[in-house]
Amino acid sequence: MVSKKKDSVLAGFKAFLMRGNVVDLAVAVVIGAAFTNIVNSVVKGIISPVIGAVGTKNLDVYKTCIKEPCGLGPDGQPTGVEILWGSVLNAALTFLITAAVVYFLMVLPMAKYLARMEARRKAREGVQETIEITELEVLKEIRDHLVAQRTPGGTVGQPGSRDAF
Repeated sequence: MVSKKKDSVLAGFKAFLMRGNVVDLAVAVVIGAAFTNIVNSVVKGIISPVIGAVGTKNLDVYKTCIKEPCGLGPDGQPTGVEILWGSVLNAALTFLITAAVVYFLMVLPMAKYLARMEARRKAREGVQETIEITELEVLKEIRDHLVAQRTPGGTVGQPGSRDAF
């Protein structure tokens, strides 16, 4: 009985792992981790130095002391109570810069590319539909011409004739 339960648990786990969405999620995590390195390199190597040229590169040094004395004691331990608002500002700016890099270097170009591909697909479908309609019209004209040749008066679809549609 224990063996059957163990087999069913393992079979259920295997089925869970083999679902398409779990595998897709694993691939997305791996690619996301690799993409994180690219984004961080762009932020550290290009964006941060440009911002550092205008201001300071390290915002972590900005803080406010709310309980004196602030600093380091003789034993090397921090004293007082400090609000490290520079660290929060640095994290917020890093997030905004990272989001901007992702949007402008990845999302926006990909959206434009997908829109172009969709427009091409619709243009191809429009041409195909036009060709189909044109062929249908030609076939109707041929049919009408053949019917007109077979009828005595040359009129198409006389009531009572066997060629009426």
